[in-house]
Amino acid sequence: MPIYEYQCQACGHEHEALQKLSAEPLKVCPACSQPELMKKISAAGFRLKGSGWYETDFKSGAKKNVAGESSAPAAPAAHSCPAAGGCKSH
Repeated sequence: MPIYEYQCQACGHEHEALQKLSAEPLKVCPACSQPELMKKISAAGFRLKGSGWYETDFKSGAKKNVAGESSAPAAPAAHSCPAAGGCKSH
């Protein structure tokens, strides 16, 4: 379950609540009891990095970026068409 951040528009009180995704947003401030609670937009509190399961198990080939390796993209390969008239697919 995610943790949502709220701020009261009446008194400025900030509040965090552990709620289900399907739960209705809270409306009543726990500090002043006014129905002025608004959900704040905030970033997630974690980042997947390093050489753990996410980096090694769900990416394949050149997409893997194991910790310590450069993340610069590889240069695209030159394309040559064997047909005399050139490729019609590009």
